[in-house]
Amino acid sequence: MELLPEMPADSLDAGAGKKTPAEPALEAGIFLVDKPVGPSSFRMVQLVRRALSIKKVGHAGTLDPFASGLLIICAGRPATRLISKFMEGTKRYEAVLRLGIETTTQDLEGEVTAQKEVGAFAREELAYCLAGFVGEQLQTPPQYSALKHLGKPLYHYARKGITIEKAPRLITIFQLQLLEAGPDTLRIMVECSKGTYIRTLAADIGGALGCGAHLVALRRLQSGPFTVDQAVDGAMLQDSALARQALLGETLTVEEVLAMLPGQ
Repeated sequence: MELLPEMPADSLDAGAGKKTPAEPALEAGIFLVDKPVGPSSFRMVQLVRRALSIKKVGHAGTLDPFASGLLIICAGRPATRLISKFMEGTKRYEAVLRLGIETTTQDLEGEVTAQKEVGAFAREELAYCLAGFVGEQLQTPPQYSALKHLGKPLYHYARKGITIEKAPRLITIFQLQLLEAGPDTLRIMVECSKGTYIRTLAADIGGALGCGAHLVALRRLQSGPFTVDQAVDGAMLQDSALARQALLGETLTVEEVLAMLPGQ
């Protein structure tokens, strides 16, 4: 995970997040944030940086703006050094797929590339299809992704119409459960290894069903030992004073987190 560029603490709001003389400085901490739909992961990091007046801040695992849920944010160099360890953990998501429509980005932000009729699938048929994706498999990274090629993300090339082929990567789907089925939507729960693209999984499920699909909603419920139930409401981070109070009240220390991670 690449750290976001350091910015002066006052680059967002002058005076925002400044500490009173009697308030001890926070050198490092790990924060669990429930990112709302709308802002980017980068924006959430900016808000934490502003509230805590710490320059070195990064996150473990990007969530697209249309996605919500658990975002692990590390502040201070001792904490940001753990980002790669957080990236290793098993992830759990709830996702909604729209059947019958394929897009360039495999999600709702892309242009429609194909539309097909959606059959009347029995729940047993859908469950059987999902079961076929459980286990180890090779997954080809999507063209619209942050994976680097010659120092630039793949989406840089994709936006110019340039296709860069990346070798398939070994991933594991530990659990794939059908939660709800509508006439042209599926709501699923996915437990998977790091490096799994849920929008690519959505597109692959659509391909297996023969009608195509794309991802329209995504919520990260868990990453490693942490769950979204433990997270601070990301909506309150817009207010620097409330954000600082909420974050400091839920700070995880480096020592606490290391004790939770396997193999430590």
